[in-house]
Amino acid sequence: MCRWRSMLEIIVIVGCLVSVPARADERRTCATTSGDTAIAACGRAIASGRLRGHDLAVAFNYRGNEYHAKGDADRAIADYSDAIRFDPTFANAFYNRGYDYYVKDAYDRAIADYNEAIRLNLNDSDVFNHRGNAYYAKGDHDRAIADYSEAIRLAPNRPVRFRNRGKAYARNGDTERAIIDFAEAIRLDPKDREAFLCRGNAHRARGDEDRAIADYGEAIRLDPGFTAAFTNRGLAHEAKGDREHAAVDFNAALAIPQKYESGKWAHDTARARLAAMARPSIAERRVALVIGNSAYRSVSALPNPAHDASGVAESLRAAGFASVQLVTDATHDGMIQALRAFQDRADSADWAVVYFAGHGIEIGGVNYLVPTDARLAEDRDAQDEAVPLNRVLDAVAGAKKLKLVMLDACRDNPFASQMKRTLAMRAVTRGLARVEPDGATLVVYAAKDGELAADGSGNHSPFSAALINRMREPRVEINRMFRLVTGDVLEATGRRQRPFVYGSIPGDEEFFFRTR
Repeated sequence: MCRWRSMLEIIVIVGCLVSVPARADERRTCATTSGDTAIAACGRAIASGRLRGHDLAVAFNYRGNEYHAKGDADRAIADYSDAIRFDPTFANAFYNRGYDYYVKDAYDRAIADYNEAIRLNLNDSDVFNHRGNAYYAKGDHDRAIADYSEAIRLAPNRPVRFRNRGKAYARNGDTERAIIDFAEAIRLDPKDREAFLCRGNAHRARGDEDRAIADYGEAIRLDPGFTAAFTNRGLAHEAKGDREHAAVDFNAALAIPQKYESGKWAHDTARARLAAMARPSIAERRVALVIGNSAYRSVSALPNPAHDASGVAESLRAAGFASVQLVTDATHDGMIQALRAFQDRADSADWAVVYFAGHGIEIGGVNYLVPTDARLAEDRDAQDEAVPLNRVLDAVAGAKKLKLVMLDACRDNPFASQMKRTLAMRAVTRGLARVEPDGATLVVYAAKDGELAADGSGNHSPFSAALINRMREPRVEINRMFRLVTGDVLEATGRRQRPFVYGSIPGDEEFFFRTR
């Protein structure tokens, strides 16, 4: 799991704090020392009443820097705000305050301050990089990519800029560009363990477990205490069916103390996978692709699909699936790449499962899953900008025993009010059209064809919440499991939403997500 944190590189304004001869020593101490000594000296200089305008703003800015260094973001923000009050053109104070708003997860305020710093001509690569971080944290990966690109233009030899942009490309589902950026970060800094980890994750998202394992191995060589690299390498080994090496890596991760932000995830995941592997193994090889699209760009975002996808992916892993690929906020290219990588796995699997949460529409009798970058100005644009359901069915078609597609995508068509109708065909705005899949294939809608599914007011939609809960139950045959999911959703929605299963599977065999 690739996690990261930006480091503030404060641009220190070496202002002239000697406009008043008296007490120059305090102002000099404020500007040139650190910690409590600097804070006290800055406080005395501010309280003296002798400083005015920019000189006073600089003293507040210096003290804010020291509060920031101590981890006191609130006091730092208060001092930067005073610096701005005494000098509204002080670009560095906006920049520094923006970073502490970012630290407090106040991303919109951080972006507003970075915007002002840039407007005041603080065209430094750090400003664009940090604004990109704020956009990334908000899930606005396109704007993040644009800012990281500008940061790279201004400082092309900074590996962290390429690593950050690579992460944003990866979150958009563009693993090819992500891998290129991670490779450039590694070229600039061959000791960048995070870049190796992230490139490994991108290779794994493309189904290239061998290259992923090699990159995780290099990250471990550079930092033997990097728990996330051990856990991710274990997941790659497990996806290849190599449970022995997977267990070695999971145990190694658990033996290492958590020293990075990703440590808890690494320990929790390693512990869960070891517990799953300790259960009697499932004879079939089972693979899954899970997609959750929340951050739509041309219409309102959906709160829950990304959460739904994460929850479903974890339930599938706990059920013993050999490979579960999770993709969130995927663009059109990202969805196609994910499906291409997945279909290769499905061709050698017994079970192939695809789950999608996000917007889905029907136009002229054709069902489409909508990527986050779709604009759909005209109905015929769906052929180029959305992904037909048949493309998803093609991706699971190679599985030997069970092909399962689950769609929590029966929401109202958000593009209907802006979409120009050009086709001489019926275009509906409610839900998806009925399907009739062939050959041991089930397609499950969160709501019956032509009806709407709720996104939900909690962390999960009613359908996904029921699905996650029921997949945890052992020895529940798949047809009964979906009947139970239907009952749960009907109850949760006051009978306003009814999931529906299309297709059939052979009657001479039972299918269980969990055997015990």
